[in-house]
Amino acid sequence: MRTVRDVHARTVHAPAAAVGALLDRLGAADDPLFPTPVWPPMRFDRPLGVGADGGHGFIRYRVTAYEPGRRIRFGFTGGEDGWHEIAVRPLGPDSCRVEHVLESRPRPARAVLWSLAFRAVHDTVVEEIFDNIERAATGRVTAPVRRSPRVRLFNRLLWDRPRAVELPAAARLAHRAFPRTDFQDAWQMDLLPGMPQEPEAWEGVLRGASFPVAGRTDTEILLGEDARHLDFRASVLVADGRVTLGTVVRLHRTTGRLYFAVVRRVHPFMARLMLRRFHRRLALAAPTAGERAAARG
Repeated sequence: MRTVRDVHARTVHAPAAAVGALLDRLGAADDPLFPTPVWPPMRFDRPLGVGADGGHGFIRYRVTAYEPGRRIRFGFTGGEDGWHEIAVRPLGPDSCRVEHVLESRPRPARAVLWSLAFRAVHDTVVEEIFDNIERAATGRVTAPVRRSPRVRLFNRLLWDRPRAVELPAAARLAHRAFPRTDFQDAWQMDLLPGMPQEPEAWEGVLRGASFPVAGRTDTEILLGEDARHLDFRASVLVADGRVTLGTVVRLHRTTGRLYFAVVRRVHPFMARLMLRRFHRRLALAAPTAGERAAARG
């Protein structure tokens, strides 16, 4: 199998100790470096250290070497043969060099995917990590990376998808909307670090439609309107690190039942599509990890 080796490096005008301290927070709840929410966060099953298992998205790895403030090496798991490492090397009292090295021996099919897609995404993610290091350590980025059209396409294709859930009990406005409910469903996605937690930020989830606000609480906003054939409410609940788009419907007469018999076939697709698109839109607009770290001081 052919060996793939990929190297990135950047000079950062900040002390190595300051950059190393940022490196030690990789995978933590306040991770200032990994470029989420645009990409899935780096997560481990325990604090950063040798033996910690985790990864980001579908890329899985284990910490195999850790020198606090200096170097972290991750060995790929799940059948992959290889490793990647990020290290900080001092250049002087006020500057350092950050390096990321990946070396792997992918199977033939994986090697093709690496060439066609994964390499472009990998390169962008690494450079965005470097951007966040610069931003958190110095307050500015000299030459921020730009996502190519191909990377933006893969980001869109790989974006997480809503999952069907029961309408949460916490969606009290939705549960109390009608004395009788003829239909209800709910779709849910996890909130990524940096995404808005206020339900008002999610009011535009019903893409292209403007419905009056029927009620709101600190965690839920209820939209909808009444018509001769049916009444409907759309609930957006932001709680417990998740956003849930729920729908409740009350039908009137035969016309309402006939109309909704058609609509309910396309409703799940449209609900998933709107939630997924708006979730990604808010993630792309959210402050970067480096910006959040700089704001925290």
